[in-house]
Amino acid sequence: MDRSPSRKRPHVDHSDSSFSVSNEIKELFNKRFTFKNPSDKPWCLSDVGEVQTGESCHSTELQKLKESLNNVKNELGDKELAKWHQHTAFTNRAGKVMSYVRRFMNAELCTQAWCKFHEILGTFHLLPEELCKNENLNTVHLCEAPGAFIASLNHYLRSHRKPWKWQWFANTLNPYNEGNETGTMIMDDRFIVDTLPCWYFGPDNTGDIMVYKYLEGLIKITQPMKTIHLVTADGSFDCQDNPGEQEALVSPLHYCETITALKLLSPKGSFVLKLFTLFERSSVCLLYLLNCCFKQVHVFKPGTSKSGNSEVYAVCLNYEGKDALGDHFNQLELNFGLDVVQKAWFARAAVPDSFLKQLEECCTFFHKRQTETIRENIRLFENMYEADNRQMEGKRHDAARFYLKKFKLCEVARDDWVVKSHARCSLTNQQPTHKKKHSGSYNERQELAGLVWHKRIRKSWLGPEVEQHCSPAHEVGYALMGRKACGKYCDWSIVKGRQLSRLASSPFCDVELLQNMVEAVLEYRNANSEVASHCTYCTLYSRDLVLRKLSSLVRKQEKKSVHCGEAVDCLVIGRPEIFSCLEQPSGLRLSYHEGVSSPSGQCTVLHDGEVGYQKWLLDVVFHVVKECRDGEALILPILSSFTRFTAGLIFLLHHCFRALDFVCPTSSDALGTLAFLLCADFHRPSQEVLDFLEKLIKEVCQLQVSESEQPLQVLEFVPMELLLTGDLMDFLSRLNKAIAKQRLHLLIQAAI
Repeated sequence: MDRSPSRKRPHVDHSDSSFSVSNEIKELFNKRFTFKNPSDKPWCLSDVGEVQTGESCHSTELQKLKESLNNVKNELGDKELAKWHQHTAFTNRAGKVMSYVRRFMNAELCTQAWCKFHEILGTFHLLPEELCKNENLNTVHLCEAPGAFIASLNHYLRSHRKPWKWQWFANTLNPYNEGNETGTMIMDDRFIVDTLPCWYFGPDNTGDIMVYKYLEGLIKITQPMKTIHLVTADGSFDCQDNPGEQEALVSPLHYCETITALKLLSPKGSFVLKLFTLFERSSVCLLYLLNCCFKQVHVFKPGTSKSGNSEVYAVCLNYEGKDALGDHFNQLELNFGLDVVQKAWFARAAVPDSFLKQLEECCTFFHKRQTETIRENIRLFENMYEADNRQMEGKRHDAARFYLKKFKLCEVARDDWVVKSHARCSLTNQQPTHKKKHSGSYNERQELAGLVWHKRIRKSWLGPEVEQHCSPAHEVGYALMGRKACGKYCDWSIVKGRQLSRLASSPFCDVELLQNMVEAVLEYRNANSEVASHCTYCTLYSRDLVLRKLSSLVRKQEKKSVHCGEAVDCLVIGRPEIFSCLEQPSGLRLSYHEGVSSPSGQCTVLHDGEVGYQKWLLDVVFHVVKECRDGEALILPILSSFTRFTAGLIFLLHHCFRALDFVCPTSSDALGTLAFLLCADFHRPSQEVLDFLEKLIKEVCQLQVSESEQPLQVLEFVPMELLLTGDLMDFLSRLNKAIAKQRLHLLIQAAI
């Protein structure tokens, strides 16, 4: 973002050689431990047969350190999370680094991760010149969302004038896949959306690196690189509700990241892996494995990583190659998956005392610094005086200046960014970030989690919104006006993936609202066999009001409308009795389509992700675009549009109709269809659209009758780049919010 020249910036002379800094700041950027492989008895993996019959390694000293750290963390149980985060953000000595880098270095996607990786690049020889000489630089970035490591590496290459032609691939849990849980996924796609061809989400479209078929696909897609010089892995997930077991919870992910890296990486290459505490047997064995595969292994805590957390990075240099693992590699691949820690054959590997002793030294080193920071933060949380504030602010500026100087940062031009200009919107811009998700203290959150579902929702930030009774209102700005351009149909492809078992997220709806509604539907269905009771206080859109609103939309047609004041034909999808009892409204001539049998009408935890519903909606849309005449209108009952599949069908309707709007609520049935989609002024699409829809119908039908072990489903057919362009995403978000809030409201009313 260009900043105004008039904006005030702190004066910083980065070239000032006389700049002095305290030892405290120097040590902040020098927290590292290097393993030293003994020359007399070098570390190596035991024979495969010995490993399979060995006993699990165990260290009493490491368990004592874990218990000690958790005891200190337990003192934070009564701290209100938002206030504690605000406090620790201020006491973070490196807290100003990010703002300095943004202001003075024109850094792309400058986040804490960007700054951490730049430290690693500036501290270790990750990119050996002799390896990349006369070659492309090829890198793979695992669990990379939102893309800060890539942006940081690009800045480093550009500012250091590296001559290599750089090619990269990245992995993350697909932020657009409706089956991915938000607690394990980063939904920040502002970088991803403009670099989608470089992101690989695997054969099941999830991006789940812990599935072996994903590893096979990644190996295949990176084969043209021939040599891979660097692999990074920055994976984690939300452990705030069980912070004491973060290491154990994340360890299966770390194993799969490591096995993937060892499979991809070329000899002499480098690997950077995010870890946390290193107390568990899984971490002991993992680090021992890395020390047997790389000539150098460092454990590094970047200064820009908050000192009070457990995050560290294993920086592994000079890979020995897959041959160094011998037969062990087959065992690694056989045990790949979610339960790798329980099955891992090398968890029984004989770990030498010489290694265990060094690891205990390493853990003691980082344990001491982390607990010192937490205790200082607790002390200052209770008694932060003005003198403390001034002193802390000075240290923060000193640390930022020292960072720029130590790591030799240089400004780059906007033209040197990976994404030079943002061509489309993103989920990050559309969906609010709910900082209230982890509000209150840890103890308060645990108490809230123990409540019955409807009480928990009513006490959350959603409570006031979903308790409101609904009444029809003309919402200004909801209508989509103007036909949507479709781009090149040759760029469209039918994306198949793992069949959805439940909706865990949506690109087109606030995730917390969606998750609470899905939980409510599940709880209600488990507790009741009958249809949910109606809310007598909500006022619905009557059928007469629906027709009036559509008439208003039709009257907004251009003066050169094909009908020129005549009544407009309107196709109604659904049961004729819904509207047939009403008088024909002025300007509309209703007809009914009964050729496509309706689905059950009762929503499930899949909502519009249910395969039967999607097939029904696809058949309806195909009938509309094939049979409607120019100028015709449409009334279509819509369950929701949480999935990319339904969003794609609405995209096609947006392409074929001049105006789209919706009305909600149209029913007081908590599990029924709560909205109608209103479409005005049809324009017949090209034959290409009809041909593509026929191809799509054929694919959906084939998948429905398939007897595959892993059932697949069509997840996307309109490219995500198109769904995220223009006003469509805002329209879908408003539609889904109205439906989800009303459904959740009705389910809560039925439960209390």
